[in-house]
Amino acid sequence: MSMSDLDTQRRILNRLRRARGQLDAVIVAVESGSPCREVVTQLAAVSSALDRAGFAIISTAMKDCIADPEGTKRADDITTEELEKLFLALA
Repeated sequence: MSMSDLDTQRRILNRLRRARGQLDAVIVAVESGSPCREVVTQLAAVSSALDRAGFAIISTAMKDCIADPEGTKRADDITTEELEKLFLALA
């Protein structure tokens, strides 16, 4: 794994940890009977953080496909069709 891969993985993990923290805040807000506006605002932040993490993962896989179109260096051997389906699942 290259330094760039490690940096990307660290950024993705940070996004996911942030989303987990935001989800914890949503749960607390619901448990405490917070107003609907506050709960939905926090829930939207969680959703956005998860989407950004997903797009970062897909973007990394797409860059790998461009750099190695034959898949000789990739461990997961994901196809472009699979990447497209994953991307659309987040869209």
